[in-house]
Amino acid sequence: MAATYCLGRAATALAALWLLSFGSLAVSQVENQAEQFFRSGHTNNWAVLVCTSRFWFNYRHVANTLSVYRSVKRLGIPDSHIVLMLADDMACNPRNPKPATVFSHKNMELNVYGDDVEVDYRSYEVTVENFLRVLTGRIPPSTPRSKRLLSDDRSNILIYMTGHGGNGFLKFQDSEEITNIELADAFEQMWQKRRYNELLFIIDTCQGASMYERFYSPNIMALASSQVGEDSLSHQPDPAIGVHLMDRYTFYVLEFLEEINPASQTNMNDLFQVCPKSLCVSTPGHRTDLFQRDPKNVLITDFFGSVRKVEITTETMSLQQYSEIMESDYENDGKDEDLMEPLKYAEQLPVAQIIHQKPKLKDWHPPGGFILGLWALILMVFFKTYGIKHMKFIF
Repeated sequence: MAATYCLGRAATALAALWLLSFGSLAVSQVENQAEQFFRSGHTNNWAVLVCTSRFWFNYRHVANTLSVYRSVKRLGIPDSHIVLMLADDMACNPRNPKPATVFSHKNMELNVYGDDVEVDYRSYEVTVENFLRVLTGRIPPSTPRSKRLLSDDRSNILIYMTGHGGNGFLKFQDSEEITNIELADAFEQMWQKRRYNELLFIIDTCQGASMYERFYSPNIMALASSQVGEDSLSHQPDPAIGVHLMDRYTFYVLEFLEEINPASQTNMNDLFQVCPKSLCVSTPGHRTDLFQRDPKNVLITDFFGSVRKVEITTETMSLQQYSEIMESDYENDGKDEDLMEPLKYAEQLPVAQIIHQKPKLKDWHPPGGFILGLWALILMVFFKTYGIKHMKFIF
């Protein structure tokens, strides 16, 4: 009897231990799934778009930047996560035949300026110092949020630059320049300060590949429109404006991006092939040795789109009770509306009180020159009546 009791106790203890271990295993599995769901490389995307040129003959560089701005906004990156730097002197330039517009296609088919462009750094704010401060976060405390790159170690950052450059430098508004060493050091500071998870650098300028030769920080992928010793050529001349509308490399990149949607599975390898030498005339280049992932596993939307977290579940939810609650609320609201007296259209407007107000009486003041004119009239009547001989009696 005692042996049977002991065996029963042992079996109960083993069953409890088994249930406890199974429960802890299930909990740990759920925690691992949740951790894996929220740790997917990055949680937010940012874009820094820089046009380093000014003056009318550099119209195409402004159009380049605004076109990229339009594409990243279309794919989901909001203005709050975009830092746009450009001279902004094309839309209202006296030479512009259509003021407040910037076109990127011939025959003026696409206005990339629009009504919703938020320029963060404009005119002479586009400097090397401000650009480096934005990247490294070394900006004054009074700087507004729209001028800050508030990224972290989960941020994927797209940096696009266009302008005039040479071997190892890029000019800023024909007054200063940034070198490839300064740019590489700025990216290293960003990495040390955990300001990015992965970084995509794209530059459209002459000898653009020289700007990423000195990069040494991890998780950077770089693309350029031309190799060292090559020029980056323009595209689409417009006789009505008198200048070229875009650069060749950016034109074909944007043509490629127009086919991308937020759910697209197109990868970076496809982006490398968008502008062969037969189209660009120059030789586009790219660098991936610092990047940890294989480019074929990197989606275009990892940099050009926003992050959308979606959890797929097989469980079903009954919406019947919620629909009943909503129907009852709707019926109650309908009854309340029936009890209210119908209002006239004008009475529903916030300006109804202003419409029915009586005009306020204004204080009367003599118009300008009234007193002087009155004195002139008095003198004329006096002279006409008494003549000049009676002046002695006045004085």
